[in-house]
Amino acid sequence: MLVKELPWRSPDAFIAQYGNEPWSALLDSGGAANDRARWSFFCCRPSATLKGDTPSDWARLATLLPPETQASSLPFTGGLIGLASYEAGLALEKIPSRHAPFIPDLTLARYEGAFVFDRLNKQLFWGSFCDAPPPVPLPRCSAPTVSLPPLTFTPDLDRDGFCDVVRDIIARINQGELFQANLTTQFRAILEAPLSASALYRRVRRVSPAPFGAYFNTPDFALLSASVERFLSMDPTGLIETRPIKGTAPLGQSPEEDSIIALALAHDDKEYAENLMITDLMRNDIGRVAHLGSVHVPDLCKVERFTHVHHLVSAVRGQLSDGLTALDLLRATLPPGSVTGAPKHQALKVIDATEPASRGAYCGSLFRIGADGALDSSVVIRSLVLKSDCLTLGAGCGITTLSDPEREYEELLLKAAPLLDMFRP
Repeated sequence: MLVKELPWRSPDAFIAQYGNEPWSALLDSGGAANDRARWSFFCCRPSATLKGDTPSDWARLATLLPPETQASSLPFTGGLIGLASYEAGLALEKIPSRHAPFIPDLTLARYEGAFVFDRLNKQLFWGSFCDAPPPVPLPRCSAPTVSLPPLTFTPDLDRDGFCDVVRDIIARINQGELFQANLTTQFRAILEAPLSASALYRRVRRVSPAPFGAYFNTPDFALLSASVERFLSMDPTGLIETRPIKGTAPLGQSPEEDSIIALALAHDDKEYAENLMITDLMRNDIGRVAHLGSVHVPDLCKVERFTHVHHLVSAVRGQLSDGLTALDLLRATLPPGSVTGAPKHQALKVIDATEPASRGAYCGSLFRIGADGALDSSVVIRSLVLKSDCLTLGAGCGITTLSDPEREYEELLLKAAPLLDMFRP
């Protein structure tokens, strides 16, 4: 195990110098530094990669896991960084999708070490579970940011179309088909000239700093994420936590107005019911692989303030059963319950029947698995996906019997606005 402190460089400097290399990755804690948003990790030049679309690829993935080593003083010293698309979760639930895939189900790389940023103490380390040296020299100081071109984004579902589908889902709920479904749309912009993935992400992390931001630049696409939501974390002892987010309200113009809005969100029956159902769903999903009786809910529907909005956040914890691994936990819980609905299997079928396109990375999960067996992952929301010819942004909201179609569409726009605004003339 190699751990070495290095002279400080910012994550932005690494992205500016190395971000356009294929397979460069930054797991990027943004916003206020605290215990849950303390560490960031940059990796590049992997020793192995995988792209696949079949269930057997999960077995191939397992062969890339690093040999188990003792826990380090750093939370990640290399291992796997990967993206499981939303459709990867559909396949695990044995639900065929009617949509053409937008990206592979699984895309991942194995890295022999990581540059580790301690945001609280402003320290930089190189850590390697196999004593590998850093793959690149320290970067120069960050380069100036570049301007972005104006782009026109067109949603797959416009306001009228979205509201019509909301009414259809409410009718399905009232008929007893399901309790809740997360309805989304993709905003798409056609590119007339190539965009630099690294330059675009450097702007994203400034405009919308997020506790689970991420940059994952693959040869086929780049994920530029400003996610506010952890999916699953698991420490080396097998202690699992998920923090589902459901319930959204705007920020106020003053601390006093913020307090009023937060109080109203905490007592909103529709938003509370939405969060409660997803929390119960995650209890069930984790229960598939946890010790009997270990799953519990220490936090339920607490209001948390993020960069652009308030959210209701809960927490679910459990202890992984003996003999199982982080991969077993992922396979039991994908796709994330907070972006599906309840009952989960039926919600997935309704979503595929009503949404007009593949979700791809959006509503999937970006994850890391270290040599100590620990897992951390995010729900891919508030995120852009860049291909050579297009740029997409997904946004959505949970639909219950209490939903108002127009209000749901306004919530969707509220979530999408910070990233869409970057491309306005």
